[in-house]
Amino acid sequence: MRSKWLSIVLVLSLAVNAGVLATMGYHYFRNDSVVPSAPCPMSPGDSHLYQSLGLSGLQLSKMEPLARSFHSRLAELGAAMEGKKELLIDLLQKGSDPVGIEMLRKEMAGIQDEIQNAVIVHIAETKRILDPKQQERLFNLMRQSMVRKSSVLSHGGNG
Repeated sequence: MRSKWLSIVLVLSLAVNAGVLATMGYHYFRNDSVVPSAPCPMSPGDSHLYQSLGLSGLQLSKMEPLARSFHSRLAELGAAMEGKKELLIDLLQKGSDPVGIEMLRKEMAGIQDEIQNAVIVHIAETKRILDPKQQERLFNLMRQSMVRKSSVLSHGGNG
């Protein structure tokens, strides 16, 4: 009788251990096959926007070149804007060239317009890749992001 109970306990222990190992193996290989995606500035926290949309492999393969091109263009425009900001600060500090300041302001407005256009074009291109459920998720995330940013601005986020 005692050896029968011992056999049952050993078989149950073996089954539980096998189940745990199978589950761990499944999760290991499932997570290992996930293709990392390009980070997106609109993404909340440290997660990637494309991962939170639940893109398929085909969608990711279409999205990656778009994302690379978009982020590269934003980096170029951001660098151009930073250079203009430094120049504007210098001109304002000297205060001697109102015409130069106005020209620089117009250049900065043009860069900002290019940034906004790039974002809108990227969103439209992204929308064509997504299914209706993913589109809804994208626009909900965008709304949440805008509410968070406007909330910080309206409450004096910089102290």
